[in-house]
Amino acid sequence: MRLQVFLSHNGVCSRREALKVIQSGVVTVNGQLIVEPSFNVSEADKISVNGKDVSAKKYAYILLNKPQGYVTSKESQFGQRTVLDLLPKDLHYVAPVGRLDKDTEGLLLLTNDGQWLHQLTHPKFDVDKKYFVRIDGVLTGPEQKNLEKGVEIEGKRTAPCKITELKALGNKSEFCITIHEGKKRQIRLMLEKAGHRVTYLLRMQQGPLKLGDLPRGQWRFLNEEEIAKLRNV
Repeated sequence: MRLQVFLSHNGVCSRREALKVIQSGVVTVNGQLIVEPSFNVSEADKISVNGKDVSAKKYAYILLNKPQGYVTSKESQFGQRTVLDLLPKDLHYVAPVGRLDKDTEGLLLLTNDGQWLHQLTHPKFDVDKKYFVRIDGVLTGPEQKNLEKGVEIEGKRTAPCKITELKALGNKSEFCITIHEGKKRQIRLMLEKAGHRVTYLLRMQQGPLKLGDLPRGQWRFLNEEEIAKLRNV
């Protein structure tokens, strides 16, 4: 990691300010004065600014199986339960990666790594998200094709999506849908546009990560391989 980025990531100053700080001659790495912002450092290096050591921030990467009834927020409003209530208090420094509606269940990532969070939520990265959906009514072939091509909701057209594993169960339907956008209540609004009410929604997968058999309301840390895979999406 470049020294300039290290100082920014670990709360010393902004990236732009770090450039000036380094060039002003007040930063040392393992006791050696460094004035080159692109100088490579690692967490094992001892880095000081004006004689004060800078500790590498510890990042947490968490996968949570969010239950219904919890809002995807760091702070509670109107007494609502938040996803952080499902984590130990010593992990309340993390933030949700994107959001799941209060009534939606499933895979939710949380982290305090701002760069990683930005990569997973910025539209240009197009990270696929797969959901299991249950609706009222039978989803017809023409309706499926229209949804997959994209429909207009709230004045904007959704990007193409993919619907698989469609099953009709009496007057209900179940299927999986894969999208890469993250508009608020997008899937519910898409199905509403087709004349169907979503009765159950579960996020099964985000990028290469799958919910698997993690129990509802439980969480786990991501391993190094999973973190690396998401960085390369």
